[in-house]
Amino acid sequence: MEFVKTDDGSKTLYQAEVGEHYHSKHGAHQESIHVFLNTGLRFFLEKEQTTQASILEVGFGTGLNFLLTADYCQKSAITLDYCGIEAYPLQLNVINQSEYNQYIDAPLWDAFLDNYEAALSSKKNILPHIDLRIAHQKLMDFHPDQLFDVLYFDAFAEIHQPEMWTVEALAHVCQFLKPGGVFVTYAITGNLKRAMKSIGFSIEKAPGAPGKREMLRAVKNGI
Repeated sequence: MEFVKTDDGSKTLYQAEVGEHYHSKHGAHQESIHVFLNTGLRFFLEKEQTTQASILEVGFGTGLNFLLTADYCQKSAITLDYCGIEAYPLQLNVINQSEYNQYIDAPLWDAFLDNYEAALSSKKNILPHIDLRIAHQKLMDFHPDQLFDVLYFDAFAEIHQPEMWTVEALAHVCQFLKPGGVFVTYAITGNLKRAMKSIGFSIEKAPGAPGKREMLRAVKNGI
């Protein structure tokens, strides 16, 4: 694995075994901000008029989505409970090479590095009102004791990791989303839209990040 520079100057990790980058080559930083923070969390906060949120991420990877989300929440007085699912966690020294510290406040970066390995075993308080847990297990083995408000679905692309995009996999993880909860992912395909509708979501096309015309946002039906 090696870090490569993307079009917006931020780095992403290239996983040679999978043949895929962890984030968009068109801009890792801007993709994370657009797809997950803005189209996902901020949409939910505005929809619910709340100052707290629990987030489940499929594919924790380098931690970029968490870091940008936590930085926003810290600066906006949002209480954040964040859980990432990651079957193959990266080593701390690899995370440290990402240079994502340039996009967030220094205390958050330091606290993340200090607690990263411990968060693989249990929930850790990273900063006041910011909690993190990284579930070191495969998606279908994940059975949390809570439900979540927002689901960041950031698995590798379907062409490289088709088992993550099946109706069975989506239904499994989406059962842990509260009614009214928000599902967001960088992708949008006919199969994905049909799958999300079949498991009880109202779907919509949203403008995609650079390099993609559209992306999917879905809201879980029910009261």
